[in-house]
Amino acid sequence: MAGMKGLVKDTAIYGLSSIVGRFLNWCLVPLYTNVFTQGEYGVVTNIYAYVAVTLVILIYGLETGFFRFANHEKYNDPDLVYTTGLTSLAVSSSAFFIAILLFLHPIAGALGCGSHPEFIWIMALTVAIDAFTSLPFAYLRYQKRAWRFALIKLLSIAINIGMNLFFILLCPVIYRHHPAWIEWFYDPTWGVGYIFAANLISSAIVLLALTPEIFRRYRFNAEIWKRMLVYSYPILILGVAGIMNQSIDKILFPFLIPGEEGVAQLGIYGANYKIAIIMVMFTQAFRFAYEPFIFEKHKKSGGDSLSVYSEAMKYFIIFGLFIFLGVMFYLDILKYFIGQAFFSGLAVVPIVMLAELFFGIFFNLSLWYKLTDRTIWGAYFSLFGCAITVSINILFVPRFGYMASAWAAFTSYLAMMLASYFIGQRKFPIRYDLRSALRYSLLTAVLYLAAVYIEIGTVFQETSPFGEVIVADIFFLILLGNDREHEMKVRVGQLVILQA
Repeated sequence: MAGMKGLVKDTAIYGLSSIVGRFLNWCLVPLYTNVFTQGEYGVVTNIYAYVAVTLVILIYGLETGFFRFANHEKYNDPDLVYTTGLTSLAVSSSAFFIAILLFLHPIAGALGCGSHPEFIWIMALTVAIDAFTSLPFAYLRYQKRAWRFALIKLLSIAINIGMNLFFILLCPVIYRHHPAWIEWFYDPTWGVGYIFAANLISSAIVLLALTPEIFRRYRFNAEIWKRMLVYSYPILILGVAGIMNQSIDKILFPFLIPGEEGVAQLGIYGANYKIAIIMVMFTQAFRFAYEPFIFEKHKKSGGDSLSVYSEAMKYFIIFGLFIFLGVMFYLDILKYFIGQAFFSGLAVVPIVMLAELFFGIFFNLSLWYKLTDRTIWGAYFSLFGCAITVSINILFVPRFGYMASAWAAFTSYLAMMLASYFIGQRKFPIRYDLRSALRYSLLTAVLYLAAVYIEIGTVFQETSPFGEVIVADIFFLILLGNDREHEMKVRVGQLVILQA
């Protein structure tokens, strides 16, 4: 139980940076969708899709590899593992940025930024910095310095938001009245380019903030490096396939629906996906705490810790379903975070939220192949899911548009989750509480359908700003009975909803 308390505490702290941070970033969506057109926002969505894939490639699974070898029974020097991995990332990230500079103009033309090739090198430098700093952040997680991790993440978010507001809102006003004050650095034709510039500035500040973790006594061990790469390359394939599931629709859109219509649809889809990002916030916060937790737990207790993994899965599902209900009940309010021109895509929100919940469960299930050093299975599952995503997008996007992309994500993550569960039960069996998972899922479905078709929320909204949460609370407490421990944890889940 002590281990679970530590997991909950670290998840809460990481959630401070992930949920609060992403929420603040999320608040930029109204700015983007009201200042920029659907087509302009579509360009941003497209470029960031490439960025997401590139970032995963540049990290090449070394985060997970570091946790595995820092806790490996054969090696007793976590700092050596860390500096070995950090040296590898420094070299590869630098090589990537140099390669982009050498082929800048062809790449910019291919991405539709021929008139502004500087957008590409700005994002390339940002990605290189983020890839390099991923391991110092992992090192903080390994050291259980969750507060320092969270504060640096929040600093990054604050700077990013501040720079966005400065460039997109303040600078145009100053330029109209006193252009001489800022014309030395501000170009009104840049438009969405200032989104990328703000991102680079925040990443550079993070790099400076992490200097105590970066500038250490560097040692490099070729044997450890080779073993880390062998262990991590399936994680790379898993990560690429996983991020492709999230990004391939945004990459394929300009090809499947050419012209302005495709870019406009992509902008609508990307804006509404931002609403569903709340589930991603929760999953990421849990992941930050869970990955070092499972390796440490396995190192200390071996196979005796299986019940803890089952408990973690149970409460992940409970909290995830609460978050889903919270967003669905308040979608009529949350939709105003995007511009009215983007409301036509709201139907994708419940679909992609469930998709992200399936992906979170899949991540929880992934412990069996990580703990048994059979990470190649993660690659198999991700490639399987990616094949489903690509197939559905190619077959149905030209006819059904972005709705096909949403259902592709749903189907892909569901298939990956089921495949990992059934194969994992054969390779590394864990007795998950399937009965309670099914019970909570059915209850969530009832509450969701009630909100959609009976409009139960309307009655309670008239009496309480948290009417829908009260309805959910009644149902869950009936189901959980008088178990005070469970009740407490459910109330923690409610807190997550209200924060998100």
